[in-house]
Amino acid sequence: MTKSVFTDRYRLFLHLLIQERRNKNITQVQLAQMLKKPQSYVSKYENGERRLDVIEFLNIADYIGIDASDFIKKLKSD
Repeated sequence: MTKSVFTDRYRLFLHLLIQERRNKNITQVQLAQMLKKPQSYVSKYENGERRLDVIEFLNIADYIGIDASDFIKKLKSD
């Protein structure tokens, strides 16, 4: 079984999450500060080096101002 971090769907998840962050004009540094994490935390999950769990995703969605349910629906439709 392949780890989900390497699937096309997970790559799409990351792509959409990065796109949402950029659409809100939030840098990795700014997001990391909001999350009280180092910038490398954001870089690593955006590059697929680190997996996000559901709670981490929800926190990120809150900080960048996106509705997590709508985001998941978009992910499922693509």
